[in-house]
Amino acid sequence: MPIVDHNAIPEVPWRPNYRKWDITREGDGTTSSSLSYSVVGPGAGAPLHTHEADELIVILEGTVEARLGDQVQRVGANHTLVIPPGVPHAFTCVGPESARLVTFFPVQDPFDHTKFLEGAPPAAHRA
Repeated sequence: MPIVDHNAIPEVPWRPNYRKWDITREGDGTTSSSLSYSVVGPGAGAPLHTHEADELIVILEGTVEARLGDQVQRVGANHTLVIPPGVPHAFTCVGPESARLVTFFPVQDPFDHTKFLEGAPPAAHRA
């Protein structure tokens, strides 16, 4: 059973002012899930996109303005964004402090089946 030391995992190139670390990775024994930790600075976030799988984003600290479908609202710490497959979504960190997030997908590489409706894919997934 792997135990992941978060201090030892490499940072994944993502977006400006958006730092990301993959807690689960190829070769660690997981076969059907993805878990990551991110620190998103004020003004940074993810552009409008969809996934073919569920996505859960747990907000540990800070505040994000989240768009899920046609709804937009501010969401703070101790809340989870539950994003069903195919639902257009985006978020931006708002307020003076960074947002700290944990993101879970029930598939190993969700970005193999992601469609960006606005903006570009993150640095690690650009062709």
